Amino acid sequence: MSPSARREPGLPAADDPRSEMQRMLAGDLYRASDPEIQAAERACFTWLARFNASLTLSRAERRALLAEGLGTVGERTGIRPPFHCDYGFNIHLGTGVFLNFDCVILDVVAVHIGDGTEIGPGTHIYTAEHPRDAEVRRLGLEYGRPVNIGRNVWIGGKAILLPGITIGDNAVIGAGAVVTRDVPAGATAVGNPARVR
Repeated sequence: MSPSARREPGLPAADDPRSEMQRMLAGDLYRASDPEIQAAERACFTWLARFNASLTLSRAERRALLAEGLGTVGERTGIRPPFHCDYGFNIHLGTGVFLNFDCVILDVVAVHIGDGTEIGPGTHIYTAEHPRDAEVRRLGLEYGRPVNIGRNVWIGGKAILLPGITIGDNAVIGAGAVVTRDVPAGATAVGNPARVR
């Protein structure tokens, strides 16, 4: 991961005309307590209640439900409920993507998962970040960094991917790995913190 990817955004200027939602989507500091953001979260939770009650529906019916709540859902893509996310519209799944039971995606900014990627049960993907400076945290500000997962990646169960991570095509992430850095295409990363072997 490049040093610039780790840099925290600065405080918004007093005359910044953007809404808190616009700041959130840009990866800048924002207030999650903003009414527009809270409304988007409630709408997602309403959709999640429907989706998480869909286990007995056909795969096609569950995929149609996914298309209602997520940003992009490719053909032959599925998630086994229960599934949890913040907003849904920031999640983009390619063709033939599969997420097993009990996955969590904190999607305050974009998460892209490439074609043919398979993700084991209980995996967590985080884009949400909190400032390291306690004074800035006290202001109720947070931000996000996008996560990008390439094509044909296999992620073992209960792996954790931290904000700002990129995983290259055809990589393998071991079960229980905590991914704190980018993983190159074709590499295998295991452990806590995950290391390429």
